Amino acid sequence: MSGHSKWATTKRHKAAIDAKRGKLFSTLSKDISLAARDGGGDVNFNARLRLIVQKAKEANMPADNIKKAIQKGTGEVPGASIEELTYEGYAPGGVGLIIEVTTDNKNRAASDIRSTLTKCGGNLTSPGALMFNFQRMGQFFIPKDAVAEDNLMEIALNAGAEDIKTDDDGFEVLCPIAAYYTLAHAIAAAGIECLSSELAYVPNSLVKIADADVAAKVLKTVDRLEDLDDVKMVFSNFDIGDDIDTAAV
Repeated sequence: MSGHSKWATTKRHKAAIDAKRGKLFSTLSKDISLAARDGGGDVNFNARLRLIVQKAKEANMPADNIKKAIQKGTGEVPGASIEELTYEGYAPGGVGLIIEVTTDNKNRAASDIRSTLTKCGGNLTSPGALMFNFQRMGQFFIPKDAVAEDNLMEIALNAGAEDIKTDDDGFEVLCPIAAYYTLAHAIAAAGIECLSSELAYVPNSLVKIADADVAAKVLKTVDRLEDLDDVKMVFSNFDIGDDIDTAAV
Protein backbone atom coordinates (compact mmCIF):
# COMPACT_ATOMS: atom_id res chain seq x y z
CA MET A 1 0.00 0.00 0.00
CA SER A 2 1.28 3.46 -0.75
CA GLY A 3 0.13 7.01 -1.44
CA HIS A 4 -3.60 7.38 -1.89
CA SER A 5 -4.36 3.69 -1.51
CA LYS A 6 -2.46 3.42 1.81
CA TRP A 7 -4.56 6.13 3.41
CA ALA A 8 -7.75 4.90 1.76
CA THR A 9 -7.13 1.39 3.04
CA THR A 10 -6.28 2.62 6.54
CA LYS A 11 -9.48 4.67 6.70
CA ARG A 12 -11.49 1.76 5.30
CA HIS A 13 -10.04 -0.58 7.93
CA LYS A 14 -10.70 1.84 10.79
CA ALA A 15 -14.30 2.39 9.70
CA ALA A 16 -14.90 -1.34 9.40
CA ILE A 17 -13.43 -2.12 12.82
CA ASP A 18 -15.28 0.75 14.50
CA ALA A 19 -18.51 -0.61 13.06
CA LYS A 20 -17.90 -3.97 14.75
CA ARG A 21 -17.96 -2.77 18.34
CA GLY A 22 -18.29 -6.26 19.79
CA LYS A 23 -15.17 -7.53 18.05
CA LEU A 24 -13.28 -4.31 18.77
CA PHE A 25 -13.91 -4.68 22.52
CA SER A 26 -13.00 -8.38 22.39
CA THR A 27 -9.70 -7.64 20.63
CA LEU A 28 -8.86 -4.82 23.02
CA SER A 29 -9.74 -7.01 26.00
CA LYS A 30 -7.35 -9.74 24.86
CA ASP A 31 -4.61 -7.18 24.19
CA ILE A 32 -5.08 -5.68 27.66
CA SER A 33 -4.90 -9.12 29.29
CA LEU A 34 -1.73 -10.00 27.37
CA ALA A 35 -0.09 -6.70 28.27
CA ALA A 36 -1.01 -7.11 31.95
CA ARG A 37 0.21 -10.72 31.93
CA ASP A 38 3.58 -9.77 30.48
CA GLY A 39 4.23 -6.45 32.25
CA GLY A 40 1.94 -6.21 35.27
CA GLY A 41 -1.40 -4.51 35.83
CA ASP A 42 -0.21 -1.01 36.74
CA VAL A 43 -0.44 1.38 33.77
CA ASN A 44 2.10 3.66 35.42
CA PHE A 45 4.80 1.00 35.07
CA ASN A 46 3.62 -0.80 31.93
CA ALA A 47 3.86 1.34 28.78
CA ARG A 48 2.23 -1.28 26.56
CA LEU A 49 -0.73 -1.61 28.90
CA ARG A 50 -1.04 2.16 29.25
CA LEU A 51 -1.28 2.62 25.48
CA ILE A 52 -3.84 -0.16 24.99
CA VAL A 53 -5.98 1.13 27.85
CA GLN A 54 -5.85 4.57 26.25
CA LYS A 55 -7.08 3.06 22.97
CA ALA A 56 -9.83 1.22 24.83
CA LYS A 57 -11.02 4.44 26.47
CA GLU A 58 -10.98 6.23 23.11
CA ALA A 59 -13.19 3.43 21.77
CA ASN A 60 -15.59 3.96 24.72
CA MET A 61 -14.91 0.53 26.15
CA PRO A 62 -16.60 0.32 29.60
CA ALA A 63 -14.26 0.80 32.56
CA ASP A 64 -15.47 -2.46 34.13
CA ASN A 65 -14.44 -4.35 30.98
CA ILE A 66 -10.98 -2.78 31.10
CA LYS A 67 -10.57 -3.64 34.79
CA LYS A 68 -11.70 -7.24 34.27
CA ALA A 69 -9.32 -7.68 31.32
CA ILE A 70 -6.40 -6.44 33.45
CA GLN A 71 -7.37 -8.79 36.27
CA LYS A 72 -7.52 -11.74 33.85
CA GLY A 73 -4.02 -10.91 32.72
CA THR A 74 -2.62 -10.68 36.23
CA GLY A 75 -4.47 -13.82 37.31
CA GLU A 76 -6.74 -12.08 39.83
CA VAL A 77 -9.78 -13.50 38.07
CA PRO A 78 -9.93 -16.72 36.02
CA GLY A 79 -9.81 -16.61 32.24
CA ALA A 80 -8.79 -18.70 29.25
CA SER A 81 -5.12 -18.73 28.29
CA ILE A 82 -4.55 -16.39 25.32
CA GLU A 83 -1.80 -16.81 22.74
CA GLU A 84 -0.36 -14.35 20.23
CA LEU A 85 0.27 -15.97 16.85
CA THR A 86 1.27 -14.83 13.37
CA TYR A 87 0.26 -16.51 10.12
CA GLU A 88 1.46 -15.84 6.58
CA GLY A 89 -0.49 -16.27 3.37
CA TYR A 90 -1.32 -15.04 -0.10
CA ALA A 91 -4.37 -13.18 -1.34
CA PRO A 92 -5.33 -13.15 -5.05
CA GLY A 93 -2.86 -11.35 -7.31
CA GLY A 94 0.17 -12.66 -5.42
CA VAL A 95 -0.40 -10.23 -2.54
CA GLY A 96 1.40 -11.20 0.66
CA LEU A 97 -0.46 -11.16 3.98
CA ILE A 98 0.79 -11.17 7.56
CA ILE A 99 -2.09 -12.09 9.85
CA GLU A 100 -1.86 -11.32 13.58
CA VAL A 101 -3.99 -13.45 15.88
CA THR A 102 -4.89 -13.40 19.57
CA THR A 103 -6.75 -16.57 20.48
CA ASP A 104 -7.58 -19.11 23.17
CA ASN A 105 -7.75 -21.88 20.55
CA LYS A 106 -4.94 -21.91 18.00
CA ASN A 107 -6.36 -24.92 16.13
CA ARG A 108 -9.62 -23.05 15.52
CA ALA A 109 -7.76 -19.91 14.48
CA ALA A 110 -5.56 -21.76 11.97
CA SER A 111 -8.53 -23.63 10.52
CA ASP A 112 -10.61 -20.46 10.12
CA ILE A 113 -7.76 -18.56 8.45
CA ARG A 114 -6.94 -21.42 6.08
CA SER A 115 -10.60 -21.86 5.12
CA THR A 116 -11.13 -18.12 4.57
CA LEU A 117 -8.05 -17.76 2.38
CA THR A 118 -9.02 -20.80 0.30
CA LYS A 119 -12.58 -19.54 -0.23
CA CYS A 120 -11.22 -16.14 -1.33
CA GLY A 121 -8.76 -17.61 -3.82
CA GLY A 122 -5.66 -17.35 -1.65
CA ASN A 123 -3.67 -19.78 0.46
CA LEU A 124 -1.89 -20.19 3.78
CA THR A 125 1.91 -20.54 3.57
CA SER A 126 4.56 -21.99 5.84
CA PRO A 127 6.13 -19.75 8.51
CA GLY A 128 8.87 -17.53 7.10
CA ALA A 129 7.68 -17.74 3.50
CA LEU A 130 6.71 -14.05 3.41
CA MET A 131 8.16 -12.51 6.55
CA PHE A 132 11.41 -11.56 4.78
CA ASN A 133 9.45 -8.98 2.75
CA PHE A 134 8.22 -7.11 5.85
CA GLN A 135 9.82 -5.12 8.65
CA ARG A 136 8.34 -5.03 12.15
CA MET A 137 8.09 -1.32 13.03
CA GLY A 138 6.00 1.19 14.89
CA GLN A 139 3.66 2.92 12.44
CA PHE A 140 1.53 6.03 12.98
CA PHE A 141 -0.88 7.64 10.53
CA ILE A 142 -1.61 11.27 11.40
CA PRO A 143 -4.06 13.48 9.42
CA LYS A 144 -2.64 16.64 7.84
CA ASP A 145 -4.85 18.94 9.94
CA ALA A 146 -3.82 17.34 13.26
CA VAL A 147 -0.40 18.99 13.53
CA ALA A 148 2.04 21.25 11.68
CA GLU A 149 4.75 19.30 9.89
CA ASP A 150 7.65 21.08 11.60
CA ASN A 151 6.10 20.48 15.03
CA LEU A 152 5.51 16.81 14.30
CA MET A 153 9.06 16.32 13.04
CA GLU A 154 10.53 17.84 16.19
CA ILE A 155 8.37 15.72 18.50
CA ALA A 156 8.76 12.50 16.53
CA LEU A 157 12.50 12.67 15.88
CA ASN A 158 13.21 13.53 19.52
CA ALA A 159 11.17 10.48 20.57
CA GLY A 160 12.99 8.04 18.32
CA ALA A 161 11.19 8.17 14.95
CA GLU A 162 13.19 6.76 12.05
CA ASP A 163 11.22 8.16 9.11
CA ILE A 164 8.40 10.63 8.48
CA LYS A 165 6.60 10.45 5.13
CA THR A 166 4.29 13.22 3.95
CA ASP A 167 1.60 13.24 1.27
CA ASP A 168 -1.67 15.03 0.54
CA ASP A 169 -3.57 13.06 3.20
CA GLY A 170 -1.17 13.39 6.09
CA PHE A 171 1.89 11.91 7.76
CA GLU A 172 3.15 8.37 8.16
CA VAL A 173 5.64 8.09 11.02
CA LEU A 174 7.82 4.99 11.35
CA CYS A 175 10.03 4.00 14.26
CA PRO A 176 11.96 0.98 15.58
CA ILE A 177 10.00 -1.37 17.86
CA ALA A 178 12.02 -0.23 20.87
CA ALA A 179 10.90 3.39 20.38
CA TYR A 180 7.21 2.69 19.76
CA TYR A 181 5.78 3.26 23.23
CA THR A 182 7.99 6.30 23.87
CA LEU A 183 6.89 7.83 20.56
CA ALA A 184 3.23 6.98 21.17
CA HIS A 185 3.40 8.68 24.56
CA ALA A 186 5.11 11.77 23.09
CA ILE A 187 2.49 12.11 20.35
CA ALA A 188 -0.38 11.69 22.83
CA ALA A 189 1.21 14.13 25.31
CA ALA A 190 1.36 16.73 22.54
CA GLY A 191 -2.37 16.34 21.96
CA ILE A 192 -1.91 14.96 18.44
CA GLU A 193 -4.67 12.58 17.34
CA CYS A 194 -3.66 9.63 15.17
CA LEU A 195 -5.85 7.97 12.59
CA SER A 196 -4.12 4.77 13.65
CA SER A 197 -1.02 3.62 15.51
CA GLU A 198 0.35 0.13 16.01
CA LEU A 199 3.30 -2.19 15.84
CA ALA A 200 2.99 -3.03 12.16
CA TYR A 201 4.53 -5.25 9.52
CA VAL A 202 5.68 -2.71 6.93
CA PRO A 203 6.41 -4.16 3.46
CA ASN A 204 9.83 -3.76 1.86
CA SER A 205 8.37 -4.00 -1.64
CA LEU A 206 4.87 -3.72 -3.06
CA VAL A 207 2.66 -5.71 -5.42
CA LYS A 208 1.02 -3.31 -7.88
CA ILE A 209 -2.70 -3.94 -8.43
CA ALA A 210 -3.90 -2.29 -11.64
CA ASP A 211 -7.05 -4.38 -12.22
CA ALA A 212 -10.30 -3.46 -10.42
CA ASP A 213 -11.46 -7.09 -10.20
CA VAL A 214 -8.23 -8.19 -8.55
CA ALA A 215 -8.36 -5.19 -6.21
CA ALA A 216 -11.89 -6.17 -5.20
CA LYS A 217 -10.78 -9.75 -4.48
CA VAL A 218 -7.81 -8.58 -2.40
CA LEU A 219 -9.93 -6.19 -0.32
CA LYS A 220 -12.59 -8.90 0.11
CA THR A 221 -9.94 -11.30 1.38
CA VAL A 222 -8.66 -8.79 3.92
CA ASP A 223 -12.21 -7.92 5.04
CA ARG A 224 -13.14 -11.60 5.48
CA LEU A 225 -10.01 -12.28 7.51
CA GLU A 226 -10.61 -9.25 9.72
CA ASP A 227 -14.15 -10.51 10.34
CA LEU A 228 -12.75 -13.60 12.08
CA ASP A 229 -13.01 -13.38 15.88
CA ASP A 230 -9.41 -14.46 16.47
CA VAL A 231 -7.81 -12.12 13.91
CA LYS A 232 -6.39 -8.93 15.40
CA MET A 233 -4.81 -7.31 12.33
CA VAL A 234 -3.98 -8.05 8.71
CA PHE A 235 -0.94 -6.46 7.06
CA SER A 236 -0.31 -6.64 3.32
CA ASN A 237 1.97 -5.46 0.53
CA PHE A 238 -0.55 -4.45 -2.13
CA ASP A 239 -0.49 -1.12 -3.91
CA ILE A 240 -3.80 -0.33 -5.58
CA GLY A 241 -3.43 1.98 -8.57
CA ASP A 242 -4.61 5.54 -8.05
CA ASP A 243 -6.96 5.17 -11.01
CA ILE A 244 -8.97 2.52 -9.16
CA ASP A 245 -11.72 3.79 -6.87
CA THR A 246 -11.24 1.74 -3.69
CA ALA A 247 -14.58 2.93 -2.33
CA ALA A 248 -16.31 1.19 -5.21
CA VAL A 249 -14.63 -2.22 -4.88
